[in-house]
Amino acid sequence: MGQKIHPLGFRLGITKKHQSQWFAKHNQYSNLVIEDHFLRKIVLNRFSDAGISEIKIQRKLDQILIEICSARPRSIIGRDRNGLEILRKELEQELKKYRIQNLSINSYLKLYKTEVEKTEQLVQISIHVTKLANQNAEASFIADFLVEQLEKRVAFRRAVKRAIERAQKARIKGIKIQISGRLNGAEIARTEWVRKGQVPLQTLRADIDYSYQTAKTIYGLLGIKVWVFKGFSTKNFF
Repeated sequence: MGQKIHPLGFRLGITKKHQSQWFAKHNQYSNLVIEDHFLRKIVLNRFSDAGISEIKIQRKLDQILIEICSARPRSIIGRDRNGLEILRKELEQELKKYRIQNLSINSYLKLYKTEVEKTEQLVQISIHVTKLANQNAEASFIADFLVEQLEKRVAFRRAVKRAIERAQKARIKGIKIQISGRLNGAEIARTEWVRKGQVPLQTLRADIDYSYQTAKTIYGLLGIKVWVFKGFSTKNFF
């Protein structure tokens, strides 16, 4: 049986970039990685219906730049265009609370508690929102569509067919969808997958977009994996 590897991590430094870009000392690196995950979790939970495909984070001293790629940016910005300011203040407050709580729990970092309390007021977060040019060609958007359909108790084959039709209208080279679990309420869980076009997972210069989502149905959890092949990339990040 073949060994599987994450298609995005497999291409880091070749056709893909890290979603977090910053440098840190060895004793701060792990904490900053957890902080990035914490910030992404807040944004995704609050704007679950915004069709967010990725959240990029850059750090420079006490400045944090968050770039959100969304299919529906209006739900983030808001009607009064003050949604970004509200989100920025909320993230700054939650980050300060998280740092103080984390420092009080971790005895190794108690030495740095006074330093962080002095500089926590200087933490500045700036948020930029960009709209996806072709949302039906994004694996995360297709996976969110499948989650929405399956949670509405639509037959999984019909949902997959609709998702593939949407993706083909976006003129992608190929798509593969895999769903695992108690499909259509069957007593025995199984895995079904459908592929249209070519999806060269072992070709490093292939521009592959990947997403994994979980649908919560009345029968249990369904795992959804989506691979989208957009063509061969000519850019190189080396």
